[in-house]
Amino acid sequence: MSRIGKQIIKIPSSVEVKIDKNEILVKGPKGELKQEIPPFVKVKIDGQDLSLKVEDQGNKKQKSLWGTMNRLIANMIKGVSEGFEKKLEMVGVGYRAEVNQNNLILRIGYSHPVDFSIPEGIEAQVEKSIITIKGINKQIVGDTAARIRRLRKPEPYKGKGVKYVDEVIRRKAGKKTATAGDKV
Repeated sequence: MSRIGKQIIKIPSSVEVKIDKNEILVKGPKGELKQEIPPFVKVKIDGQDLSLKVEDQGNKKQKSLWGTMNRLIANMIKGVSEGFEKKLEMVGVGYRAEVNQNNLILRIGYSHPVDFSIPEGIEAQVEKSIITIKGINKQIVGDTAARIRRLRKPEPYKGKGVKYVDEVIRRKAGKKTATAGDKV
């Protein structure tokens, strides 16, 4: 039995959940999200509690998708009520960013500014060297933050680059210089 799949999801009063055949629709104060549900996963709403069941708990595929669907629906409910955010930090001399309409313009050590197109449903804010990515879909927020980080990954010698705020960069020692007393 799936430990995650059998967990009951609490639905806040500000969120409305509708089930239509193989699709679930979640509406909240921040927006609405849809998710397709496999035919063997059964969703049951009892007041403010939502639970999931599968037809055959012994089937490995059904068991794994049971937990996956539980977390996806829980993330949808959290997204439309609270939203998700990721913070990125730019480390480096002269590293700057600005939001221009639907583009994030990054100056991150290249000879030219990098234009990053912000996906629909995502909001980007820049404050000094911190870039904040906000949205209701956890997957798109995480993917957008990862794509921005990939433009200039932090390097291990000086730590320059774009990194998550809570990320720790493992630093390496640079080259040792030979002194007069050292033998080659």
